[in-house]
Amino acid sequence: MPHRIVQLILFHSRLLLAGLHRNEDGQGLAEYALVLALIAVVAVATLALFGNKVNSVLSTVAHSV
Repeated sequence: MPHRIVQLILFHSRLLLAGLHRNEDGQGLAEYALVLALIAVVAVATLALFGNKVNSVLSTVAHSV
């Protein structure tokens, strides 16, 4: 009886691992989404920190043209 339980556990473990191996495309998509979100957060933080200075420089350039 315990031998049969071990066989069932191993069988289901293999099925689970095979299913995880097949779903790598979704994992790649999630990684790209996380990278994109990180880039967006960095861009917003940069604009929040340096936005007024950049606006001042661009206004000066626009008025000189």
